[in-house]
Amino acid sequence: MNNAALAITCIAALLFVARMLRGPALSDRVISVDGLVSTIVIGVTIASARPDSGVVESTVLIVALGGFVGTAILARFIERRGS
Repeated sequence: MNNAALAITCIAALLFVARMLRGPALSDRVISVDGLVSTIVIGVTIASARPDSGVVESTVLIVALGGFVGTAILARFIERRGS
């Protein structure tokens, strides 16, 4: 079941990367980066659920916090650029 969940998460990540590369607006790219960070968090969470995994759950918290701060900074940049 973990392998199926990781496969679906990888497909979602590839779709977010494709959207990030296609664009067309900067806001579309910021949203796709946020979605990509979310799928990375989900993938790390799924990987840490395995019994033989050495992944620590605090890694998920750090990646999620970094993604949130990055998205907030980019949103502020877009907002100021539009004025």
